Amino acid sequence: MSTPKVEIFSKFGCGYCSRARHMLDSKGVAYEDYDVTMGGSKKAEMLERNPNARTVPQIFIDGKLIGGSDDLARLDREGKLDSLLGL
Repeated sequence: MSTPKVEIFSKFGCGYCSRARHMLDSKGVAYEDYDVTMGGSKKAEMLERNPNARTVPQIFIDGKLIGGSDDLARLDREGKLDSLLGL
């Protein structure tokens, strides 16, 4: 099974972003973290991939929108996250 690509669009000082990173770190999952604090091309990419994004983090696994930190935690509680992460 291949390792899925995990991407997080986050902002500096965001507690929800820290919580999401901590959960992934605790599972030993590698991820790309894109800082959109100052806008720029990564923020534009985030909005292109999820036009309804109003908050961060915006988390994608293999290109599929997972949502934010609460969504990541819900998937973990439901026992669905590990399979998405290839664990």
